[in-house]
Amino acid sequence: MIRTNRAQLYLFSMFLLLAAGACKQSENPEEKDTNPKTEKITLPEGFAIEHVYSPSDDKKGSWVSMTFDDKGRMITSDQFGGLFRVELPPMGSDSTVKPKIEAIEFPTEGPPLADTTKKKVGMGFAQGLLWAYNSLYVMVNHNPNDEFKKGSGLYRLQDTDNDDKLDKITEILHLEGNGEHGPHSIVLGPDSAIYIVAGNFTKIPKMDAYRSNPSDKVDNLIPYILDTHGHDADSHLDGGWIAKTDPEGKRWELISSGFRNPYDIAFNNEGELFTYDSDMEWDFGMPWYRPTRILHVTSGSEFGWRKGDAKWDARFLDNLPAVLNIGQGSPTNFINPKNAKFPEKYRNSLLAFDWSFGIIYALDLTPNGASYTAKAEEFISGSPLPLTDGVVGPDGALYFLTGGRKLESDLYRVYYKDHDKIKDAVKAKELPADIKLRREIEQYHQASTPGAAEKVWEYLGHQDRHIRFAARVALEHQPFDSWKELVFKERNVVRLTEAMVAVAHVADSTLQPQIMQKLATIPVEKLTPRMLENLSRVYEIVISRMGKPSAAEAQALAARLEPLYPAKTNSLNRQLSKLLLALGSEGAVKKTLDLLAVAKDDTTESNFMSSSDLILRNPQYGLDIANMLANIPPAQQIFLATTLSDATAGWTPELREQYFSWYYKAFGFKGGNSYIGFIDNARKKALSHVPKDQLAMYGKMSGDSLLNQKGNRLAENIVPPKGPGRKWEIDSALKVIDENAGVRNFKRGQELFLAIKCGSCHTMKGEGGSVGPDLTQLGTRFSKRDMLEAIIEPSKVISDQYESKVFNMKDGTSVLGRLMSENEKAYVISQNPYAPQITKELAKKDVQDIKRSEVSIMPPGTLNTMSPDELKDIMAYLMSGGNENAEVYKKK
Repeated sequence: MIRTNRAQLYLFSMFLLLAAGACKQSENPEEKDTNPKTEKITLPEGFAIEHVYSPSDDKKGSWVSMTFDDKGRMITSDQFGGLFRVELPPMGSDSTVKPKIEAIEFPTEGPPLADTTKKKVGMGFAQGLLWAYNSLYVMVNHNPNDEFKKGSGLYRLQDTDNDDKLDKITEILHLEGNGEHGPHSIVLGPDSAIYIVAGNFTKIPKMDAYRSNPSDKVDNLIPYILDTHGHDADSHLDGGWIAKTDPEGKRWELISSGFRNPYDIAFNNEGELFTYDSDMEWDFGMPWYRPTRILHVTSGSEFGWRKGDAKWDARFLDNLPAVLNIGQGSPTNFINPKNAKFPEKYRNSLLAFDWSFGIIYALDLTPNGASYTAKAEEFISGSPLPLTDGVVGPDGALYFLTGGRKLESDLYRVYYKDHDKIKDAVKAKELPADIKLRREIEQYHQASTPGAAEKVWEYLGHQDRHIRFAARVALEHQPFDSWKELVFKERNVVRLTEAMVAVAHVADSTLQPQIMQKLATIPVEKLTPRMLENLSRVYEIVISRMGKPSAAEAQALAARLEPLYPAKTNSLNRQLSKLLLALGSEGAVKKTLDLLAVAKDDTTESNFMSSSDLILRNPQYGLDIANMLANIPPAQQIFLATTLSDATAGWTPELREQYFSWYYKAFGFKGGNSYIGFIDNARKKALSHVPKDQLAMYGKMSGDSLLNQKGNRLAENIVPPKGPGRKWEIDSALKVIDENAGVRNFKRGQELFLAIKCGSCHTMKGEGGSVGPDLTQLGTRFSKRDMLEAIIEPSKVISDQYESKVFNMKDGTSVLGRLMSENEKAYVISQNPYAPQITKELAKKDVQDIKRSEVSIMPPGTLNTMSPDELKDIMAYLMSGGNENAEVYKKK
């Protein structure tokens, strides 16, 4: 789950209600939902929702996982507490009918806790639950302590005497790792095996078999820069992973690795495995940023998560791409609703839960060769709706939980109103030929009988990427001697490049000269851009794993590639720049700098959910997203600048001046939390290569003066509120303002006005934004109470000049923004209060209807970061209309 910027939590609080408060409006006023727990939630037509229970109300924690036992009872777990058994009221019951909640007790170890506000736990802290084989499987995510003695791992709970009480606990797999990137969910596979998934802070334990061969190699020639805030500092390089076992946990097999932090997994109706992997929002704006994405988890698959800037591009032939990029978010639950009493459209989909933005996506998967493509729609959404887990119940309804991180927790039930009409079970579709072929090849993802290499060899050149990948993984499982001769006899470029990846993975470095000699036979000038990308990636892996080739080999390879650089595509230029600079090509420095000056990012939108559409949906991250989108970094330029940071040959004073001046401008862009640190670390790498007597000059030229002492933040010219803050109410704030406490500080009030970004939306004395009203005459027209009411309760009265609209689209999605203008064919909207000049067009033919938002674009809680003195200073500034000589500043 994503981290929270607490300083902005209230600054943008309830802003997200725009995403639901206005959307959830019934056409029939008599049907309008008045339950605050459910009225914020948007459903597809024909569905109903019930709020079943609030664990928080009974001090039963914040629930994050659930399953159903063989008697139809729900079992749940508090993220930081015990297990509960829930007997649910029937679907459609009166709201007064409450579920029966029973704590599942187990003996606790050790003496009572000194802190009596806490309770010892015998079993719990689970981020995954599964009822199977007459047992409850529990994935504990926990560092042992006095409150709960058991550590992370998979446990099996059984009822040995048939008294309906779980009395036996068996640890079947110990895991090292915990927290939000620790061990997560458990799923029963179509092959009757138990599958588990873990995040990238969880070490891969020793397995009995490995379909995926995890490696501690970075396999990336970009100068290695780790996150400056310490993220991933002590984690392994294998990334998140998926494994399976038998009911007793006797034999373990690793299925896939290289994820960031997948929370859950699901099989589609044809038995293919998928997951919803997270992004690293601190990397937003960087060329190695990867959005949340839906991944098809095939046997032996690798998805390229590495620390810092070394994450693999999805185009690399040695990892697999996403089925669908979703965008920013925080994936939690992922399920197949085939047993739900829903229309067939949804029973043939997968449901992906996003905790951050409160959206359940329905994914429509379409076979495409040996894999799939996917389309997404918003199935359920709400604000706030921190989704944690979901499961289809025996009654055919979808149950889902909200909570996590000790947030307020709720249990909901969603059902199709005509569920009684849903009779037929979902039928699996006939598998396409390419998926069947891929599965046949995957049988060789283990040591096989002699001749296996020859059987899969031809498929290294198959037109389908997933088949080529499966064949290469199969090759790596066979003895190298059984296929070594095939490699060096191969003349087909596609088969050769795939096979050479396998050689680099399994062969000794002494083979490198022979590898380089064989690859030199490929006529690079005749290759398509994609083939050249793949070949350069092979060289990158060979050099990363086996070391830099001899001077003669490096020079020869550089000479072959230099005429091809720069290329016409950003992706190929990234590969060639890394490779040529690593080889010491002197000409590559000037060519890369020439590219740096003109490089533009690819503009094709590849995410289902654009970042601008998310600004108004979440109070915790909306301002951060808006701030970044107002001045987004040039990713291609950042990549090229980073590749140059370790280059030592080919520099002139003029080139160095051009290069280091770029950094000064780069610090002016707004990226994720780690943006400044990454830029500064690349800059420092580059500075380490300049003559010592020129270090100060280039340091100043590249932006030394712009940074704080740690180099991970810009130096603050405007001091933000120091606090301590509080949740200001109108009466409490008015009482403080009316106190006679001396002359107010005009400069500090002005500073606070800018620090909390009032000037982004409002004009004061002719300067500022135009999203909200001009505040220059505020003090002459409104009382202090009126002003406080407008700031603290901005949604109470919304001028039609500044209201926002919710555009409900015909494809089932909704778009939020302020209507700026319209023409015959489109509505023109602005979604970013920090950059209102950035607009988006919505084709009128695609809009179903438009509703007025009941929530102001002005965020409540703006004052909550301020101390009483700071509150007085900013209110004095507002009352003065930005006039230092106003009456409010005169001594009383």
